[in-house]
Amino acid sequence: MEPEDIYDAIVIGGGPAGLTAALYLARARCRVLVVEKDRFGGQITIATEVLNYPGVERTGGAALTKTMRRQAESFGAEFLLAGVESLNLRANIKTVRTSRGSLRAFGVILATGSRPRMIGFTGEEAFRGRGVAYCAICDGEFFTGLDIIVVGGGFAAAEEAIFLTRYAHHVTILIRKNDFSCAAYVADAARSHKKITVLVNTELEEVGGDTALRYARWRNIKTGETTSFRPPDGASLGVFVFAGHEPAVDLVRDLGVLDDQGYVITDGDQKTGVEGLYAVGDVCGKNLRQVVTAVGDGAKAAAALEKYARVMREATGLHPAPPLSRPQREPGSRKGTKGKTTEAGFFTPEIRAQLGGLFEKMARPLVLRLDLDERPVSEELRRFMEELAGMTDKLRLDIPPPDSSGKDRPCTGFYLEDGTYRGIAFHGVPGGHEFNSFVVGLYNAAGPGQALAPEVTEALGAIREPLSMKILGSPACTICQELVIAAQRMAAENPRITAEVYDLNHFPELRERYRVMSVPCLVINDNIVSFGKKDIREILALLG
Repeated sequence: MEPEDIYDAIVIGGGPAGLTAALYLARARCRVLVVEKDRFGGQITIATEVLNYPGVERTGGAALTKTMRRQAESFGAEFLLAGVESLNLRANIKTVRTSRGSLRAFGVILATGSRPRMIGFTGEEAFRGRGVAYCAICDGEFFTGLDIIVVGGGFAAAEEAIFLTRYAHHVTILIRKNDFSCAAYVADAARSHKKITVLVNTELEEVGGDTALRYARWRNIKTGETTSFRPPDGASLGVFVFAGHEPAVDLVRDLGVLDDQGYVITDGDQKTGVEGLYAVGDVCGKNLRQVVTAVGDGAKAAAALEKYARVMREATGLHPAPPLSRPQREPGSRKGTKGKTTEAGFFTPEIRAQLGGLFEKMARPLVLRLDLDERPVSEELRRFMEELAGMTDKLRLDIPPPDSSGKDRPCTGFYLEDGTYRGIAFHGVPGGHEFNSFVVGLYNAAGPGQALAPEVTEALGAIREPLSMKILGSPACTICQELVIAAQRMAAENPRITAEVYDLNHFPELRERYRVMSVPCLVINDNIVSFGKKDIREILALLG
């Protein structure tokens, strides 16, 4: 095993706890990789204001964690967007199996945080993705002009309700207890907002409708009075559930490290009962769940794991390559944004350098075929792809004259030089969060592509009939990438499979056709419609 094949530590989860652990480990000259499934930054990124983080008078959650990541990167921490599928912690060298291949390390830090909790009112599961949602940032725009009901009385409910007012006609917050349970400044902001009504001692009992959500019924717990709400003129409505979170501990559920409430048990150094496994942040049992306690967990785990890695280096004779420090940009220096032009174009020097490494790994050239129309978005796509293709001889553009094929334009299709379609296309401009999945799609289409487990390869090879997948998403969505990458990898593996990604901002007719009110949405062979993030195994399970 070569040094470049092993890490001192792999951190699973890119929230404040995981980012802090990565920062401390990299600064201690340990090789560390942060693997994140959804979005770097974690749950705190929804907070528009953070006022209680020591040393920082006022900031936003996204800005705070962006700084944390930049600090970790400056000391050489590495980052990978992928889903972790399983852990093998029995040997001295731990194996972390991800959707993008297997990774090895001396130690693992579990920083997976928590996930939204379903509360079980009638209709919740049936209308999930068709009116019931759990992420205002991802899905808020789908409810523009509609009445929205927010369920919950904690920090997330208050913050997200305020965020939703930019889209909603009106927001009604239903709180089961007699008041908010979050900080007063957030609760007061929600109470005083002119587009928000707060109902306490109230629980949601049922939602229903037809192809969309049309009514909701709630009950006052103290008086027993029920209220049925139907928007005027038969309009639809939305329900956003923010009723707390449950720890994301599926990876360690069978390791005997959980308490009765399902949280990971750790000692004072964040060590679990499994050698080489540490846990930090919201997966751990604790009395206070704040950014400041999360970063404390990360620092403690990193200090303990750094010592453990030193011992393991001596025991195994393996010495991971040290991290490469990268100077931070000076505050106020020019920053590029994915999908938006800067003085130098669409891509910053940092992104160009990263793309250069990817282009070197591509096994064969690709042709990007652009099907354009007269809309401004087509011109933006053309300029975007011209700049991208201009960086390498591994990409060539083909822009055929418009035809009457009925193709949804603008579209970028992936082809080999001999004209073979690789089954992958993107409709729109792959900016925002979709840029990462677009780049991974290039790698998968050109080969060698992301590693697949033998059983997954076998299952994909067994698909003999044409399989068409549409992935309907938004560049603003932080959780669409996993589904997009999985579908594109399937298409690259089997020529009978196609995966076409749509930015719904430019194709509203698809939103209406499939009644999409949450992203990502997966449409298989135009008859199976499923919402939410998925990996390849979960997509295969839908096929039966």
